[in-house]
Amino acid sequence: MTPLSRRTALGAGLAVGLGAGSSRAAARKPRLVSLNPCLDGVLVEVADRDQIAALSHYARDPQQSSIAERAKSYPITYESAEEVIALRPDVVLSAAHSSPATRAALKRLGVRAELFKVPNSWAENQADIRRIADAAGHPERGEALIARIDRALAASAPPPGARPLEALVFQPNGFAAGEGTLVDEMMKRAGFVNVASRYGLKKWGNVSLERLLADPPQVLLAGQARPDAPTWAERMLGHPALASVSHRMTRATFPERLLYCGGPTLIDTAATLAAARRQVLKART
Repeated sequence: MTPLSRRTALGAGLAVGLGAGSSRAAARKPRLVSLNPCLDGVLVEVADRDQIAALSHYARDPQQSSIAERAKSYPITYESAEEVIALRPDVVLSAAHSSPATRAALKRLGVRAELFKVPNSWAENQADIRRIADAAGHPERGEALIARIDRALAASAPPPGARPLEALVFQPNGFAAGEGTLVDEMMKRAGFVNVASRYGLKKWGNVSLERLLADPPQVLLAGQARPDAPTWAERMLGHPALASVSHRMTRATFPERLLYCGGPTLIDTAATLAAARRQVLKART
């Protein structure tokens, strides 16, 4: 082989090698870190297992997360800049209340960070799901998740012409969701009227026990206190005075973990609200 033909062959082989490397790089899906329990729930649905470098530590908390059991098999972070950067993610998913120091460090180092606000509607939440699925490189999984949630919402709807029931979400310390929130929309879709505004609430706030007892709604969608209710905020959920209005108000369970998140959590939210409506109607017959 002449020097020229050897150089030509070497050049061709190098080009093939570079082409294969480029193809492998193009095929590699991004690695992601999530710093928020609501984003965690979507990420595990739309990303491959080996794409998820870590979830938030909230993901394993059954009081806050809808994937607490599932999250036990995933790495987690406590949101510090050092541990997130050490994971060398391609994309970090964060929320408005995620650590400002961590977000600033990621920005300085040029790490792609996707910032999400709390969605106030199903339409806004769909946009968030699509962003997360796109960031993971699986847009079709985002569409599949949206379709699953749409089916769950349709299944939770009351019969046409059914009269809505007046209801209030009541969590530890009387925390409630008002109008214009995602929970408010889910309540309406499931056949409830959110009456938080009659207690002075706008979007989010607390309803005092005194006001609730003075003017009880038809349905109280109450949270669940942990065993032995360590704080007054939780003991308030089981206050004996609530029994005094049981003839005017039906109580149904609405776990606190359903209050804040959209995404796949809405499947549980829809089913829980539909079950609450059936419970109330049965109690009235």
